[in-house]
Amino acid sequence: MPTAASPARIAFADGTVLRGRSVGAQGTVGGEAVFNTGMTGYQEVLSDPSYRGQIVTMTYPEIGNYGINPDDMESEKIQAAGFVMRQCCDVPSNFRSVESLSAFLIRSGIVAIDGVDTRAITRKLRVGGAMNAVLSSDESKSDADLVALAKNQPSMAGLDLASDVGTKKPYEWTEASVAATFGSLIPGGALPRLTRQPHVVAIDFGIKRNILRLLVACGFKVTVVPAGHPAKDILALKPDGLFLSNGPGDPAAVTGGIATVKELVKTDLPLFGICLGHQILSLAYGASTYKLKFGHRGVNHPIKRVSDGAVEIASHNHGFAVDPKTLPAGVRMSHVNLNDNTCAGIEHEQKPQFSVQYHPEAGPGPADPLYLFSRFREDIWKRLK
Repeated sequence: MPTAASPARIAFADGTVLRGRSVGAQGTVGGEAVFNTGMTGYQEVLSDPSYRGQIVTMTYPEIGNYGINPDDMESEKIQAAGFVMRQCCDVPSNFRSVESLSAFLIRSGIVAIDGVDTRAITRKLRVGGAMNAVLSSDESKSDADLVALAKNQPSMAGLDLASDVGTKKPYEWTEASVAATFGSLIPGGALPRLTRQPHVVAIDFGIKRNILRLLVACGFKVTVVPAGHPAKDILALKPDGLFLSNGPGDPAAVTGGIATVKELVKTDLPLFGICLGHQILSLAYGASTYKLKFGHRGVNHPIKRVSDGAVEIASHNHGFAVDPKTLPAGVRMSHVNLNDNTCAGIEHEQKPQFSVQYHPEAGPGPADPLYLFSRFREDIWKRLK
């Protein structure tokens, strides 16, 4: 268990160095410093592949109070590079908890710090933008050493992380989600029975497990394929629908994935993309993406649906966005983030192809966006009638 005598530091590329307590593994790690505004969900954040290469600061002051349990993992391990908190709870209280957050971080080899001013870090990143940082418990390194290391970290812009974070070979996912029990996943009742189970192929750019669970809950047979899987091999699996997953890094750098999706959108197969999948779909259409100043990471972002003005509250985790002005004819913006008016979704005007910039599977409290899975399901059912 960490103690007050276990020091750690976080050093930023602008020269700022903050001191606190080491609450994770010993060592030094670098990455892009970002912040997440969620009051809960720290385990999902840590295990979300979209956080690969990032040092995550939680803005809520106490983290870890309900501990860790294996059922809430979004992947097989912690994906974030490092973790920053105001206060890490040493003694969790929850009937589902199997270990403390600190024990989880130490066991996973993740460097983490608490006892620092997370409000100051958040303000720094909001004003100056996301910047590189180094997190260290190594007392032999000077502050100047850590700042130099932070300055030498690679930029997230131009970095293809999605091709490495996902699966290396195809597999079938069979576990369904209990999330289907809250909110109405299938508005208007059950859809007609079919003579066979629809087959969805999901391209894994860093997919979250709850996305896969919800796809199974929709009644699909789900095959997951690597990010670099060729379009011809995907089509050879005879899918009834295609899914493009979330993931880390710069979408424009995932050139193999973009090339694959360019071929797939030529078909009339129903297609649904989330987060990085949304950006890759947009790039495949010929649009462009850009890096946001400090990104969107939290569980309470307001999203307006352009078609009817309805507002939904959704979970976000991305540092890049689609430029809606570059969308080609026949593709329109379907959703907008009301915090900064950035593009939060697109849809094809003639084909059943759509995507969103947020995470409808996350269920941070409301189940507002679950209708998107229902929409995808209905698109596939219509094609199979």
